[in-house]
Amino acid sequence: MAILSNVSFSCSNISLKPSLSKSLYSRSHCRLIRCSQEGKGVVSPLVWSLGEEVSKRSLLALVSASLFFVDPALAFKGGGPYGQGVTRGQDLSGKDFSGQTLIRQDFKTSILRQANFKGAKLLGASFFDADLTGADLSETDLRGADFSLANVTKVNLTNANLEGATATGNTSFKGSNITGADFTDVPLRDDQREYLCKIADGVNATTGNATRDTLLCN
Repeated sequence: MAILSNVSFSCSNISLKPSLSKSLYSRSHCRLIRCSQEGKGVVSPLVWSLGEEVSKRSLLALVSASLFFVDPALAFKGGGPYGQGVTRGQDLSGKDFSGQTLIRQDFKTSILRQANFKGAKLLGASFFDADLTGADLSETDLRGADFSLANVTKVNLTNANLEGATATGNTSFKGSNITGADFTDVPLRDDQREYLCKIADGVNATTGNATRDTLLCN
């Protein structure tokens, strides 16, 4: 503020322009008054211009700061198709999601050990690179879900409908219960299919398809 060495601040005896809000200026800002005009209640056009510019810049700085310090977790909430909760990259071990509608929910890279999804609607949900060890996915609607690189070992998939789900990469179903599970149009590696065919049994209660048939077992 060195360039304003001949300018002082005053909050008294000021004549405001009729078009300006008295509350805005009298409560929020002191007017800049030239020393030679102090006490006369006259504000030069230059000083009014400087005052207005300072006010605008202060307001912008305040708004920017409030946005910058928002809780980062809120960025994920209400994220369109991914629902209201933050479920991506979280430790959700043992959480109860049973019976919930979680269409296209994002569980990417989350730890979901022993989580309960029984009867949940998980159409298009993403479990990319997630750890589902010991989770309960029985009677779930998993059509179009993404299990790429996921750990699906020792998971209960009884009567789950996985039609059109993705299971590429190192997805593992070892030790899982797939009785009555529907794997229609699920792209599986040969070793995955071979393993699942050894333990496949039952008929899906919703689709009426035999698990072995949906796996194209010989």
